Amino acid sequence: MILLEVFWSFFQIGLFSIGGGYAALPLIEHQVLEIHNWLTLSEFADLLTISQMTPGPIALNASTFVGTRVAGLPGAIIATVGCVTPSCIIVLTLSYFYFKYKNLSGIQGILKGLRPAVVSLIASAGLSILLLSVFKSEDITIWSMNLNDVNYISVVLVAIGVVVLRKYKLDPIKVMLTTGVIGIFIYGLF
Repeated sequence: MILLEVFWSFFQIGLFSIGGGYAALPLIEHQVLEIHNWLTLSEFADLLTISQMTPGPIALNASTFVGTRVAGLPGAIIATVGCVTPSCIIVLTLSYFYFKYKNLSGIQGILKGLRPAVVSLIASAGLSILLLSVFKSEDITIWSMNLNDVNYISVVLVAIGVVVLRKYKLDPIKVMLTTGVIGIFIYGLF
């Protein structure tokens, strides 16, 4: 019976947490603290910390943590499955309709209109990360750039990383690890 409750609780969280992991936090808090009393407030704070430290979406990490706490390994599996099931159903449904109606001019128009928006979102995030890594101040904006604020070591590491990735087609993980090790040595010296 507890496994069914865990599944249903995280199914609801997965279904209604539109907007990402942080949007799911009030839903998780409501289910875990208020409805079922599976965790204390202190344990919920630990849950948030662990969910943010581990790779993956917060809602998925939280579901695994709560499931483990409530019902051990079976609870972790059931909570995780409950959390991802709504997304799987929605994506499978959308993909069915996409493949069925992808040749309609209206659908093609929607997709062609969405492509630039998606590229701009990715470019915006990339520009924010670039500014954060290249300038010494975290409050820098594209309009308030000053050459005195440039972190030239980071500029060189970014340039080397881009050249190695584009020209030599090396594995991005190896490039990240190598530039990270170089950064440890350089920033350790200065």
